[in-house]
Amino acid sequence: MTQEDNFRLTITPDDPTAGERKERLGELGIGEDPDPEFDDLAKKLAETTGAPYAMVNFIDEDRQYFAGLHVGADDSPGAAALAGADETAEMDREMDRDHGYCPHVVVRKKALVLEDVCDYPRFAGNPVVDEIGIRSYLGAPLIDENGKALGTVCVVDTEPRPWGRPGLEVIKAMAETVMDRIKERDKDRPGGEDAAGRHSAE
Repeated sequence: MTQEDNFRLTITPDDPTAGERKERLGELGIGEDPDPEFDDLAKKLAETTGAPYAMVNFIDEDRQYFAGLHVGADDSPGAAALAGADETAEMDREMDRDHGYCPHVVVRKKALVLEDVCDYPRFAGNPVVDEIGIRSYLGAPLIDENGKALGTVCVVDTEPRPWGRPGLEVIKAMAETVMDRIKERDKDRPGGEDAAGRHSAE
């Protein structure tokens, strides 16, 4: 396999809906700042799966933003790179769009289970493997009522993990929970119900 072939396997997928998604997230008022409720859900997800890291992630054209983030105790080499000195630090919530696997989940609109990322040539060359030491990933898309992906929920680990069917069910259930919270907020904000109806009609 040539170097060019390797590059094509690991490249972040094109995301033609990124601008539209960013606009919708702006309307909802999420994806730009830390969110205590999403932090709590990320913590619950980490505790349920036993994973050291969990995120509620929103993605635009250039970056990913972890509006919900939980970083557990981990002495692995990459833990400091992801967590920093403070698990709620602003700078630790942002990541380039070409890092990690959530952009693939958003474009595919399907959950992604990687028990060992090194088993998949397309994902093994991602920068998070060498820079942070990520070895396993489990993520699901946040799909709105119009079938559009707003972001993801995910857990990652620095060791291979047998997520299996139970893990897949847990991550999908948490994605539904996050979307329920987003829908509730949309209804509660001024003009929210009208906006929701307008988007449904489009």
